[in-house]
Amino acid sequence: MKLAIMGAMPEEIEPLLAKVDNIKKTEYASNIYYEATYAGKDVVIAYSKIGKVFASLTATILIEKFGCERLLFSGVAGAISPDLNIGDLIIADGLCQHDLDIVAFGHPYGYVPEGEVCIMSDVYLRNIAKEVATARSLTLKEGIIATGDQFVACSDRKAWILKTFNADALEMEGASVAVVCNALNIPFFILRAISDTANDDAGMDFDEFMVGSAKISADFILDMVERIE
Repeated sequence: MKLAIMGAMPEEIEPLLAKVDNIKKTEYASNIYYEATYAGKDVVIAYSKIGKVFASLTATILIEKFGCERLLFSGVAGAISPDLNIGDLIIADGLCQHDLDIVAFGHPYGYVPEGEVCIMSDVYLRNIAKEVATARSLTLKEGIIATGDQFVACSDRKAWILKTFNADALEMEGASVAVVCNALNIPFFILRAISDTANDDAGMDFDEFMVGSAKISADFILDMVERIE
């Protein structure tokens, strides 16, 4: 089995590359893909660059060109839920697009015809994550993650996303990865470590805590790889 591991930024995959073996670099479509091994499994690691379009492109290439059969996303997110603090881990049971808006045609926010407001992630992979959390004595939150092509640093916008989607965290790639994997029947999993609280201080918090939060998420993902069968 070949596993895809994605991040959005170099900082989100650097902790992964430091621990895998037999790295082979492939340049394709203005990006670099790292084929490697970890715990006896074949993995392909890539960062997509920020945003939904780049994330969709990278996820598709990992599946279609490199033949990955499952996709794990490791990265950081902003907290919406008051129960989430910087450094906490959250896994997405469902993902939505908070910036998708055709309500003028009578549809709810986050919906397009023949699509879904919320796409559910793979139950098996979520259960593996819970096993890892138990083994490491970590608290792991589970909830809806909202995706949009916006870095949210506004308390009003944060409150609107919470009210509209009942979301617990937000970021800029997960739901687009979900759309690709859902269409191609690839089980997927999204893990985020909280780097900021998506309020007026989000930019400052993100810069300060992003690297540490990304490492927490990456270490957790590699523990999952060891357990996946």
